[in-house]
Amino acid sequence: MDIQTSLIERFLRYVKIDTQSDEQSGAEGVHPSTSKQRDLASVLVKELEELGLAVDYDEEHCYVYAYMESNSQDPELEDIGFIAHVDTSLAVSGKDVKPYIIRSYDGHDDILDPDDFPELNNHMGEDLIRTDGTTLLGADDKAGVAEIMEMLSYFKSNPDIIHRGIAVAFTSDEEIGNGTEYFDLGRFHAKQAYTVDGGKFGLIEYECFNAAMATVEIKGKSVHTGTAKGTMINASLVANEFINLMPSDETPETTEGYEGFYYLDSIRSECEFARMQFLIRDHDLVKFEERKEFMNNAVCTINERYGMELCSIVIEDQYPNMAMFLKDHMDIVERAYEAVRSAGGTPSSSPVRGGTDGAVLSSRGLPCPNLSTGGYNYHSRYEFASIPEMKQSLDTLIMLARVL
Repeated sequence: MDIQTSLIERFLRYVKIDTQSDEQSGAEGVHPSTSKQRDLASVLVKELEELGLAVDYDEEHCYVYAYMESNSQDPELEDIGFIAHVDTSLAVSGKDVKPYIIRSYDGHDDILDPDDFPELNNHMGEDLIRTDGTTLLGADDKAGVAEIMEMLSYFKSNPDIIHRGIAVAFTSDEEIGNGTEYFDLGRFHAKQAYTVDGGKFGLIEYECFNAAMATVEIKGKSVHTGTAKGTMINASLVANEFINLMPSDETPETTEGYEGFYYLDSIRSECEFARMQFLIRDHDLVKFEERKEFMNNAVCTINERYGMELCSIVIEDQYPNMAMFLKDHMDIVERAYEAVRSAGGTPSSSPVRGGTDGAVLSSRGLPCPNLSTGGYNYHSRYEFASIPEMKQSLDTLIMLARVL
């Protein structure tokens, strides 16, 4: 079996295992937030052991660490690491995934229409993988998981090809922001690594948002509507006032590139109580801090308007812009550029309008830019993966690990 066929068969096996994380359980401190993430982790442990790797499974928190010894005689050769996550997004169901291969995509498909997704025009003639349109596919990040595993299998099957020591880790709960909560750097055998969790082949990501979550709570006063004048304070309406204080042109749907935003992620309200969660995002650290201060000031504005402490806010940092930690380790980015070229691609970089496990790991001393997997339309029923790009992403990993 050729390596591309083996890669795709492996990927199709993985996506059929439901591994969605659960934001509510995660918020309650359960990690992993769903026990079903262990279903894939257990499969990976077994496959890694069959490949002869030293496996260290943190079953409690659902982290799989493994290490493949270098077959080089050079004692100075540095290890390299690769990281991917096993969980899938909450946005669309990941249960009973039915993957389907479109051979030589020509633009005529019931699920993938280039009029809706112009990116598909770049994939004419390619073999693509999608679902039946009722679930997500899970390329985020099972494409990354499959590519890492297939790279290890490649080196196991080709012992004459010299490679570095290779550390790998498969994490849980990345999709709910807890992917590195229990990540133990002492159990990971590399000092530099890559997350394999991107999209379009050739895109190398080493800068992302600074991120925080703001929880805004409003206390109202409920009385009978017939005698409410001058007494009732409707928390739902006050929440609307707060929302109207936010800049309407600084939202995800109105920004791009390096532009930051405020995002109303959720709202629950009734007359007596309202609770909102906002995501605060900005690549620039100074502007990021200014955004947090703006939200604090908005709370003060509401309280001054009503002459009482109706509104409160708690702001929690989530992850930092990894660019500030990678600026002194750009050699690892340059090696990724060269590996993409060797795999037949044209490398490029753009700011991530989101975050990866690598952002937190970089801040903890493990430089960790992000590599592509060949997946698209993540977190949706229209998710698909390009088979040629998955193969090129695999080739990139091989080129990074091998010694020429």
